[in-house]
Amino acid sequence: QVQLVESGGGLVQAGGSLRLSCAASGRTFSNYAMGWYRQAPGKGREFVAAISWSDGSTHYSDSVEGRFIISRDGTKNTVYLQLNNLKPEDTAIYYCNAGAVVYITNTYLPGASWGQGTQVTVSS
Repeated sequence: QVQLVESGGGLVQAGGSLRLSCAASGRTFSNYAMGWYRQAPGKGREFVAAISWSDGSTHYSDSVEGRFIISRDGTKNTVYLQLNNLKPEDTAIYYCNAGAVVYITNTYLPGASWGQGTQVTVSS
């Protein structure tokens, strides 16, 4: 099992920035990729971004492309999500996930390990 702990959420005005962190512990050797999802009130859980541990390749949803940056720190077993130029529609609970990527399509496959989430609220 892998334990995931998110942090860094908070309140920010539109156009501002936040950096989210996801620290992984426990059995991390089988984690091939990490992903971020978010869930807004009344909506389903939505894919945001993913990164491969092996080569650092990234994938983003169209809604955040060019604004968000996902990165990794292998020495700390931590993945970050830099949220720039935030919009009110980015308001959601952001969840970290340990999973894998289908290489030929760069499609993220979520695993069973999820963090508790961190709230991001963007005011207009």
